[in-house]
Amino acid sequence: MSESVSVVDVAARAGVSLGTVSNVLNRPDRVAPATRDRVMQAIRELGFVRNEAARQLRAGRSRTIGLVVLDVGNPFFTDLARGVETTAGKSGLSVVLCNSNEDDARERHYLSLLQEQRAFGILITPVGRQTAAIDAVRRAGTPVVLVDRGSNRRQCSVSVNDRVGGELAVAHLLGLGHKRIGFVGGPLTLNQVSERLAGARAAMQAAGRPEDALVVIETPRLDVASGRSTGAELEALPARRRPTAVFCANDLLALGLLQDTTRRQKSVPGDLAIVGYDDIEFAAAAAVPLTSVRQPRAQLGQAAMELLLEEVSDPDGHQHRQVVFEPELVVRESTIS
Repeated sequence: MSESVSVVDVAARAGVSLGTVSNVLNRPDRVAPATRDRVMQAIRELGFVRNEAARQLRAGRSRTIGLVVLDVGNPFFTDLARGVETTAGKSGLSVVLCNSNEDDARERHYLSLLQEQRAFGILITPVGRQTAAIDAVRRAGTPVVLVDRGSNRRQCSVSVNDRVGGELAVAHLLGLGHKRIGFVGGPLTLNQVSERLAGARAAMQAAGRPEDALVVIETPRLDVASGRSTGAELEALPARRRPTAVFCANDLLALGLLQDTTRRQKSVPGDLAIVGYDDIEFAAAAAVPLTSVRQPRAQLGQAAMELLLEEVSDPDGHQHRQVVFEPELVVRESTIS
């Protein structure tokens, strides 16, 4: 029945004007309690459901936030989304989660779709370094905040100092006496991966280790399957080049490598020490609890949402900010027995 019921029907049932019904729906504090109750009773009796899409179209902007992430299967982004949703909910906003799946074309599709839907704003972890599509969305009037990615001063961003994170991971392994260390991660075109690799190289250089003492294995994706396949690549290396410790660009890679290493009946950390990145919940719960570089996942989402709200509330006076969090190394049994 709700599909055929209009505000005209509600007004007639309640014996009030259309303006009063509109105020009850949009500005209830302006309506006397008794009248408001009468209108709400008519709404319930008639089964009226407001056309929120039409109302938002008239306003020129919806109440929906688009959150575009690299991999919805990665618990890091699940935790980040919780932070976004918590902050958005306090302002009466809803969040639509879009999975680019580390694919440029899908990313562009979602950006276009969110723009067509007049999204309130977009939070995005970009696939590549080029942001032409994002710039186009911003020029069209939709605010965009980069998440888990730094930016220039032309737009807001929230990130973690990934270079420092890479340094922390590799300095830890060097401090344990490892001379040859592997870096596993990819694609290297992902900014987060390249920054973590740069930090790893910086730590090796600071320790006076030769450049070839860091063995880099680029993976097609940042997932468990890619981590498992890395085990065979490491095993195939000549003994003189084979690392005794590996720093993985995220925890899913590290967990996959851990699975493969134990399947080969090798000891972690005895035969191979492993460090991950993100410190997702599964890291501590692994068969061998995983040493990992912790990112403040929910805080990243909260901070990004707050920046977006600031920009929307004062587009002319808003000053773009780049918020950078510092990572923390969490040491567990995968590096120290």
